[in-house]
Amino acid sequence: MEWLELFELALPVMLKGALYTLMFALVSMVLGLMLGFSVALVRVARLPVLSQIAAVYVSAMRGTPLLVQIFVIYYGLPGIGIEFDPVSAGILALTLNVSAYLSESMRGAIVGVSQGQWQAAQSLGFGWWQSMRYIIAPQALRLAVPSLSNSLISLIKDTSLVSVITVTELMLATKEVIAQTFQPLPLYLAAAGIYWILSASFERVQKRVEARLEASYRR
Repeated sequence: MEWLELFELALPVMLKGALYTLMFALVSMVLGLMLGFSVALVRVARLPVLSQIAAVYVSAMRGTPLLVQIFVIYYGLPGIGIEFDPVSAGILALTLNVSAYLSESMRGAIVGVSQGQWQAAQSLGFGWWQSMRYIIAPQALRLAVPSLSNSLISLIKDTSLVSVITVTELMLATKEVIAQTFQPLPLYLAAAGIYWILSASFERVQKRVEARLEASYRR
């Protein structure tokens, strides 16, 4: 089979898988941001018991392979009566995993805001939560953007792991075409190219966001 004919056959299937990859990454990123920010706040606020639980959660998620986490959620939890369909299990695993990394990025950004900003907020009569909402969090976001963007790019690549629970994202779609055509090299290279294009696109978005935040901060 000629390569042109091969790609004409494969690309529609692979691009559909790429859409699933993008959907998994974006949904997991949004949910991970919400959970990660909550975990970061709990740890920064040093709430009794909760901060310790949050620290253990972050350590467990960062200290175990994502593939194992996917297996635990999809194959392990049904043993205690908790079942998820493949899509839900994949999103849940990716969300829990990325939120741990995001929480550390956001916690570091919050800690990186100078103490003078806290003191200025207190001098205006703001409480801890008001200071965080109106003064600290916006500045921390600017500091955290590069790290958050890197997490999203890593997440795009990590979505390939959900293929092990029969989710037809880009990698599984590629494998299905390979099973029909017996042409692994060009198709795996094409899949790599699509991952690269997705990652490079978000890198460009990251740079634009950084530039706008920097310009806004200077004003």
